[in-house]
Amino acid sequence: MNSPSLSELLAERTLWLCEQPSVITHERALCDAMEQRLRPLSARLQRVGNTLVCWGPRRGRPLVGLFGHLDTVPEHPQSRPTSVEGTRIYGLGSSDMKSGLAIMWTLLDQLDLEALPVDLVAVFYDQEEGSFALNGLGPTLEQVTELAEIALGFALEPSDNVVQVGAVGTLHARVSFRGKACHSARPWQGENAVQNAGTFLAELAVREPVTVDCGGFPFREVMNVTMAQGGRARNIIPETFDLNVNYRFAPGKSLERAQQDVLDAVAGRADVVFEDLSPSGKVVTRANPLFDRFLRCTNAEVAPKQAWTDVARLTQAGIDAVNFGPGLSSQAHQKDEYVEVALIEQGYRMFESFLCSSPG
Repeated sequence: MNSPSLSELLAERTLWLCEQPSVITHERALCDAMEQRLRPLSARLQRVGNTLVCWGPRRGRPLVGLFGHLDTVPEHPQSRPTSVEGTRIYGLGSSDMKSGLAIMWTLLDQLDLEALPVDLVAVFYDQEEGSFALNGLGPTLEQVTELAEIALGFALEPSDNVVQVGAVGTLHARVSFRGKACHSARPWQGENAVQNAGTFLAELAVREPVTVDCGGFPFREVMNVTMAQGGRARNIIPETFDLNVNYRFAPGKSLERAQQDVLDAVAGRADVVFEDLSPSGKVVTRANPLFDRFLRCTNAEVAPKQAWTDVARLTQAGIDAVNFGPGLSSQAHQKDEYVEVALIEQGYRMFESFLCSSPG
């Protein structure tokens, strides 16, 4: 019986990964199944909760790290079933980021890790799609201290096989406007908390994105209301009105400065509580010799990452890292999410070319 081609192997593994339920906080079964498949491919395999750290042989060569999250967002109730249709694989997480996991798995399986001019480690982790604090990569970096030796890391987030440098930071703030309840027939007896927010909402509606140059790449800082809650009944003037304000800020800006930007925008008109703080990611340059080699070997396009990814967590830990994966950015979290098989094979070939290339 003929062995499957590389394209067929990558497609089969992507499809299998999509068929395994792994909605955030429910990654254990997939982690167990992957542990069985990856253990024979690893010189050493470590497990931290529902995260797997798969090591190739350590021979004192520069260490390259591949990072992919096992979890997905919840499935849309009307999504089509997992399937292959023509050149596409449809399925929850197919672009974000089961296709990236398939590449990581197949590189461990297909390459002669002993012969590579670099050392390789692959990290399959949980709870990326949730809060910064509960993300499985955090405790893994703390407990597996050897990961600090990584000279260049790749987060295989969907990027259409474009290298995306940096990552915008993100924070969420609960902005609470206060008033006084009363009967809606006599509003002069109270104070309308919803209407108190009017000026602030109007200001955000006309607030322009702020473009910040970081290492020659433009990042846009934006501040938006993403959720609102207020009012107890149709005939009661609301005494509270809570907004979730999401602020995306450029690499190089500290969390403290970003929080101050929100406080400056609110200008004392409401109470502010910061609920989720994720730092921005450093922009890696070609001064990193491995990154320079990757670009020379692949001729990959380079662009800024106008979103948050764990590149931020990695660079905060002192690890140079970039985003690079075969998934389609436009398909992440979509109803009928899909990935192109050709992009999965192309992404694998680009990693293969880089990992097997000699320095110089």
